[in-house]
Amino acid sequence: MAHELPPLPYDYAALEPVIDKQTMTLHHDMHHAAYVKNLNAALEKHPELSKKTPEDLIRDLNSIPEDIRAAVRNNAGGHINHSMFWKIMKPKGGGDPNGPIAQVITKSFGNFKDFQTKFNDAGVKQFGSGWVWLAGKQGGDVQIISTPNQDNPVSQGLVPIFGNDVWEHAYYLKYNNRRPEYLAAWWNVINWDEINQRYEAFKSGKAVQEPAMAHR
Repeated sequence: MAHELPPLPYDYAALEPVIDKQTMTLHHDMHHAAYVKNLNAALEKHPELSKKTPEDLIRDLNSIPEDIRAAVRNNAGGHINHSMFWKIMKPKGGGDPNGPIAQVITKSFGNFKDFQTKFNDAGVKQFGSGWVWLAGKQGGDVQIISTPNQDNPVSQGLVPIFGNDVWEHAYYLKYNNRRPEYLAAWWNVINWDEINQRYEAFKSGKAVQEPAMAHR
């Protein structure tokens, strides 16, 4: 098994009432676990790819053998996205951003409230399943983008600083079809300390790697 499911960094109920225990359990233990399982199954057909990180796999999807390309795109993407997602949330998180990420948000979007509005709007308008991101561009600028399914900004040559999951499995048990309500509540569990570390890694030119995604 080349790739492994990272444990949640907190209890399943730790993000209540924003994200309920049942959603977290299903999201981590079933959905994320399935991406890892399916990624490993796809790579068994091409063992030479087993030493690559998930980021390396999706950075140049055209180099992936065609018979597993779609599976790698979806499942390596799902693995990366969720490994990031668990870490950029925490119990008793939220509040206004601080440090470097606060500075770049103000520089790029005017103020945090306007940034939140634009970020949430991009999440609402993502048709069907997908993600909304703050992504870093070459040269140090940042932008809000959305991606379908489990696509990750890495495949577009961008660096994912943080993102929110707008697949229905991320919120439907609690919020039903009220995606805007979920997007608004989500800011109350965001982990700005982790996001600052990710932003600093991006600024220094280092790849944002998840330690929990190390594979053997």
